Amino acid sequence: MRWDAQALLQAPGDGSAATPALLPLAGLVRSVTTPEFAGITFHEVTAKSVLNRVPAGSKMPFEWTVNPYRGCSHACVYCFARKSHTYLDFDAGLDFDSQVVVKVNAAEVLRKELAKPSWTRPQVALGTNTDPYQRAEGRYRLMPGIIAALADSGTPLSILTKGTLLARDIPLLKSAAAQVPVGLGISLAMTDEALSEAIEPGTPGPRARLKLVSRLREAGLPCGVMAMPILPWLSDSDEALDALFASLAAAGATGVSAGALYLKPGTREWFMKWIAANHPELAGRYRRLYGSGSYASQEYRTWLAGKVRYFKARHGFAFSSGFSHRDLDPRDEEAEYPTGIIPEARQGHGAGPSAPHGGAEGAQQALF
Repeated sequence: MRWDAQALLQAPGDGSAATPALLPLAGLVRSVTTPEFAGITFHEVTAKSVLNRVPAGSKMPFEWTVNPYRGCSHACVYCFARKSHTYLDFDAGLDFDSQVVVKVNAAEVLRKELAKPSWTRPQVALGTNTDPYQRAEGRYRLMPGIIAALADSGTPLSILTKGTLLARDIPLLKSAAAQVPVGLGISLAMTDEALSEAIEPGTPGPRARLKLVSRLREAGLPCGVMAMPILPWLSDSDEALDALFASLAAAGATGVSAGALYLKPGTREWFMKWIAANHPELAGRYRRLYGSGSYASQEYRTWLAGKVRYFKARHGFAFSSGFSHRDLDPRDEEAEYPTGIIPEARQGHGAGPSAPHGGAEGAQQALF
């Protein structure tokens, strides 16, 4: 069945009043379901603006973001962005996974915003809230227009994703990298396919994402990896961490940073429900480890950061120290953006991406 035939609501084209919307979403055009995406509703909206300024005082290494989608069919149980869906009167649980808002005019609006005389071409980051290469991107194809608009305007860009749909745009990204600095990052924190399928069920599996890292590197593009979140008692063993960093090194990642699970309000409730249902033996341990806050205990994070640094060094990622529990602040590792994700400034017109090297860029709170 054709996608267009699945519209639940759509404004008529005869000039009469629009059909009342299912939801009070600004700019709602129609809501769509299709058998191809069983259980998911797409709410197509026309946005007035797509450039979002990062709040003043933020420690992010960028000032502007673009998020063409709200909500995410990757359905990662641990996703930090879940609470943002409540701002649209959706819930942070199932609605976040199944009610996806699509800014269908994102590329056109962005091009107009970038053309304003006031735009000074600072870096724009994509994938900071929900994934721009979630499955729906295969249908809506918003990213090619967004990438082209940024590159044509002379604006550096970065993309963080779990979506292997990114491979479709490798030729466009190579072209963009000849015009502006481009940073690319893949989110991958485990190599256990079964665990990945259980806790991030809508994502391409670890093997597919490792292959994407290799394809990006073979294309001469940078690719850092955000190995977050490391899950206490599920993906933090020596065997799991060794396998992860060995695989990332073999794939050619330009840098890696890793950190423990972060449970913001909204995410915390959904994750704890999942743990109780799938790993009841761990439910009490998680409650004790996280207490009433969003972070694991300082003791655990220090322990994990030491292991991460050890395995990074073992597998050849530069700027890594050996295993140590002493004088180690876990925030130093958790807050790093690995080399490849943040576009590197360069001199001269048309220079390509920097040569691959390990390590990390900056010291900001990571978005994953």
